[in-house]
Amino acid sequence: MPRLTDATASGLCSFVDASPSPFHVCATVAAELASAGFVELRETDGWPAAPGRYFLVRGGSLVAWSTEASGRAGAPFRIVGGHTDSPNLRVKQHPDLESAGWQMVGLEPYGGAWLNSWLDRDLGISGRLSVRDGNNLQEKLIRVDRPILRVPQLAIHLSEDRKGVQLDPQRHVNAIWGVGSSPRRFLGFLAEEAGVDPDAVLGWELMTHDLAPSGVVGLRDELVSAPRLDNQGTCYAGTRALLAAVEDPAEAIPVLALFDHEEVGSMSDRGAFSDLLNSVLERIVLARGGGREDFLRAMAGSVCASGDMAHATHPNYPDRHEPAHRIEINGGPVLKVNQNLRYATDAAGAGAFALACDRAGVRLQRYVHRADLPCGSTIGPITASRTGLSTVDVGAAQLAMHSARELMGAQDVAAYADALAAFLTPVGEPR
Repeated sequence: MPRLTDATASGLCSFVDASPSPFHVCATVAAELASAGFVELRETDGWPAAPGRYFLVRGGSLVAWSTEASGRAGAPFRIVGGHTDSPNLRVKQHPDLESAGWQMVGLEPYGGAWLNSWLDRDLGISGRLSVRDGNNLQEKLIRVDRPILRVPQLAIHLSEDRKGVQLDPQRHVNAIWGVGSSPRRFLGFLAEEAGVDPDAVLGWELMTHDLAPSGVVGLRDELVSAPRLDNQGTCYAGTRALLAAVEDPAEAIPVLALFDHEEVGSMSDRGAFSDLLNSVLERIVLARGGGREDFLRAMAGSVCASGDMAHATHPNYPDRHEPAHRIEINGGPVLKVNQNLRYATDAAGAGAFALACDRAGVRLQRYVHRADLPCGSTIGPITASRTGLSTVDVGAAQLAMHSARELMGAQDVAAYADALAAFLTPVGEPR
C-alpha cells in the first residue's frame, strides 16, 4: 500500500535535535508549516474569512489547521493532539550556588523526570528569555549546545550499600558548571549567549537538554534512540500527517493541536486545560461566517485523536505489563484504553482510529495497563471534558519513558504518521 506521509526515522531524529524545548518545538513546526504555505495568525488580530492554511503559537503551544477543502461553516473537525513538553531539569529563579569549591547551577525537576537518567550527562540549556526593549518586552529563544552543565553521580565507594543512591530532588540534581570562589552569574552568561544586556532580562523559562545526538540504532537500524520521544514522537508524526492531509483534503477540517505543560497537569494558559483549543475552533467557524449554532454542530461531529507515546512490553520486566496485551516495538500504532478513564478512548473513538489504521495499511495494537499498577494519563481525558469532543488516546510504543534518553521502533515512525494522516482525512463525511 502506498505511504500516506513522508515521515522517516531519520526525519524524527532531525526534528528532536532541532527542538530541545517546547518553544523550539513550536519554532520547528512553524518553519515546516510556513514552507508548506501556512500563514501564522495572531490571536489579537482579526482572522481572515478566506479558505487557507493557518497556524498560531501561544508560548510553547501551537495549533494549525486548513479550511481549503471545507465548504460549510459547520463542517466537523478532525484533530490530532499532542504535547510539546518533556520531563527534564529546569533552572531555578536564583540559580547561582557554591558548594565545596564548586560553582553550581540550581536545578529543579520538571514533570515525572526519571532523575537517575540525568546523572553524568553533558547538558546544554534551552528555552526563552523575556527581555526589556524600552517600555516593551520581547521574547528571545535561547539555545546553548555546549556541554556547560553536568550533574555528577556519587561514587559507588561512598554509597552506604553500593546498590545506588536515593536522589533528593532538592539537594542532588544541582549541576556543576565551574570551580573556584569567584562565581559568574549564570543568567549573565546566558544573556551574553543570547546577545542581550543582562540587566534587560526580566523573566526566563530555561531547561537542560542532553547533548548526545539522536540516532537510528540497532543491528538492522530498527530502533530510534533519542531524548524527548515522549512526546516529540507525536509532534513530528502529527506535523507530517497534517502536511499530508492538506494535500489530500476531506470535508472535515484537519487540525493539529500541540499543548505545553502536559507533564505537569496541563493547568496553564496554554495547556490542554486552557481555552486554547476551544477558542481556536470557535474562531475558525466565526471567521468563515458561521454562528454559535454552526460551532456547536461542528463540535458535535468532530473527533480528536490524543497522541502520546505508549509503553512497549519491556523485555527485562515483562511482569510489569498486562499479560494479554503485549505491545511490540515496530508493531504499529497503539490504541490505549483504561476503564477508569485515565485514557479517554471509548468504543466510538476506538472504531474511528481502527478505521484510520486500516485505511493506512498499518497494524493496530491495543494497550491496557496492569490493574494493580497506577496508570498514567495524558491530554485525552482533559480535551474530552473541556470540549465535549469524542476522543481516542493513541500513541507509538517506546521503552524508558520519562528517561533522559528513550527508545522506539524506527518502522513505527512512519506507521504512526500514516495512521494519523488517515485519521485527519476521513472518508464518507457528508458534503
